[in-house]
Amino acid sequence: MRTDMGETIPRTASADGQLAELLARRAGMLLLEIQRDAGTDLLGSTELRGSADLQAQEYLTASLRRKRPSDALLVPGVIDYPARLAADRLWIVDPLDGSAEFVEGRPDFAVDVALWEHGELRAGALALPGLGEVFGTSAPLEVPDRAPGPLRVAVSRTRPPALPPRVRQNVELAPMGSVGYRIGAVLRGEVDAYVSADPVSECSAAAGIALAAAVGLHVSHWDGSELTFNTASAELAHLLVCREEHATWFVAALSGRTGAGAP
Repeated sequence: MRTDMGETIPRTASADGQLAELLARRAGMLLLEIQRDAGTDLLGSTELRGSADLQAQEYLTASLRRKRPSDALLVPGVIDYPARLAADRLWIVDPLDGSAEFVEGRPDFAVDVALWEHGELRAGALALPGLGEVFGTSAPLEVPDRAPGPLRVAVSRTRPPALPPRVRQNVELAPMGSVGYRIGAVLRGEVDAYVSADPVSECSAAAGIALAAAVGLHVSHWDGSELTFNTASAELAHLLVCREEHATWFVAALSGRTGAGAP
């Protein structure tokens, strides 16, 4: 099987992961080209946002329909057919995760490509074009050792969550852009956790969650319950991604259980 870049993806157990990484990388390159060609005149404009989102979406959907024609596809606000709920395989994609950050010329946007199969996330790739990095489950990265200091928690820069006092008193908040970028910050060791209260799109979270699970990070709802994908709402509320050694404390503190103490 050959890609549009002239590369061959072997049909092995990791083929889906390799495909996800290739597509995320290529879509990220496309977004950078669009951003660069737009210049300063279009930065901050709805025209740039719409054009970039559409071009990345068209590239990813066309590629997946060509290479995985029998698989279902979920793209936020664009493609969502009820039949996906009965599908065995579903590609969960966000072509431009963090469009506000993208049009502002900020680096904290992402491209998210994940595969859900038979109830589990089987593959994922997260491109951070502003940093020139791409992470994929086909070759999981090693999370760096934690730096000394207080726990740092990535949160939305525009809608920071209302955190329980026990959490607020024991962590340092790090406001960031897109959902994928925040999960990427945990993977890169920039922060110790990512916490959200408001529902986030499965399309923005699935790739990062697949990667986090692959490298042994903790992923759950605030109460420790398992995350479920390919739901009717296609949303996840009260999301927690953190280093495994801090999971017990975060779950207790976020869910209001007694005995959480200090981290």
